[in-house]
Amino acid sequence: MVNPLKISEMLSQANQLQEEVQRKLVQTVVEATSGGGAVTATMNGKKQLLKLRIDPAAVLGLSGDNPDVEMLEDLVVAAVNEAGRKADEALQSSVQGMLGGLKLPGLD
Repeated sequence: MVNPLKISEMLSQANQLQEEVQRKLVQTVVEATSGGGAVTATMNGKKQLLKLRIDPAAVLGLSGDNPDVEMLEDLVVAAVNEAGRKADEALQSSVQGMLGGLKLPGLD
């Protein structure tokens, strides 16, 4: 049973944890590539795309009679999705580490 006198302490710990998670979301930066490095996506823990780099060689391949724009689009999508997965993994790992020090009933 939870001690009612400890509720304010637990709420304070939860607020501190939430603030720390928000800081980590902004500070966490991940990078993912696709097409052997043709496209690189950089994203933060809030899944905001910070930078998208397309290798000039990938753009040169778009010239000619039959440019494969769809392939480049697919590479961009793949790099952004992979960066999102990496952001999720980094955040999950970070949050699990922080929860280890938080004394909440049922999480022991």
